[in-house]
Amino acid sequence: MFLKYHGLQRDPFGDTPNPDFLYFSSSHREALAALLCGVELGRGFLALIAPPGMGKTTLLFKLMRHLRSSTRIVFLFHTQCNSREFMRLLLNELGWEIDQNADLATIVDQFNSYVLQEYRAGRRVVIIVDEAQNLDSSVLETVRLLSDFETPQTKLLQIILAGQPELADKLASPELRQLRQRISTFCSLTPLSNEQTGRYIRHRLRVAGCSSTLFSAQAQEAVAQLSKGIPRNINNLCSNSLALCCAMRQNTITATMVREVAGDFDLTKFLSNGQETTIHPDVSSAPALDDKLPNVEAIRSMTPAEALSYMRRVTTNLKTMPD
Repeated sequence: MFLKYHGLQRDPFGDTPNPDFLYFSSSHREALAALLCGVELGRGFLALIAPPGMGKTTLLFKLMRHLRSSTRIVFLFHTQCNSREFMRLLLNELGWEIDQNADLATIVDQFNSYVLQEYRAGRRVVIIVDEAQNLDSSVLETVRLLSDFETPQTKLLQIILAGQPELADKLASPELRQLRQRISTFCSLTPLSNEQTGRYIRHRLRVAGCSSTLFSAQAQEAVAQLSKGIPRNINNLCSNSLALCCAMRQNTITATMVREVAGDFDLTKFLSNGQETTIHPDVSSAPALDDKLPNVEAIRSMTPAEALSYMRRVTTNLKTMPD
């Protein structure tokens, strides 16, 4: 509904990793360039490590677009499995049917046969493992052994491990030192600055077909501060701000709207102990009303944000009243 209201052709802040909307901050651009270079040069193992919500999967989808014409790519994200299950998933993605009773060694041999077949056809194979921090150390060791399949001149397989900082913790363990030594490139993504957040918002709106900014300068600054520069947080704040702006029949998203939305993400009001430890951002800006029902003129003079804040205050008072 709010897409049509704001003249948008598609959702600019959706939660799917659509590479069309990828905004290239300096760290995102450097990471993509490093991964592309690593694959082109046949470096073997590459790693992309960043906190959740930084856009790792979106970046990987962009990478896949660049490589698709000349590369057989396998993208795996089911990482809570053992070594045999991992290899079965891998071969299933390649379209190979596996005997249900086949042991791990047999499955690995079949995979190696496939890689050699692709190499002779002039195609390289790239395996991308997302959420790799969930892989058990024994599975990571199996992945390392896959990289042993090579010719004297070149690696026949490129493997990209992408995950959260816990992946770095695992790779730093003594038992995985052989795998760590084989990783030729480590990439990371950093939070967006305030200025980059504004450009991120405008970029995604433009890709979605919006000819105006929609977000005031103050609203963009509020998003930057409240999101801490994390793209997923930015998307959540902006998407809900667009919906609130539509509900209020306004044309521009203000900082007040953004703070209103941010308050809805405060989980303390949903805690099972019933204790609310923080105050909604807009409550402090509401008019000074007493506990009695305000008169009609007072209600009419409220802004939509003030009315919402007043209702939250009344709800809180009702919760704390004795039975």
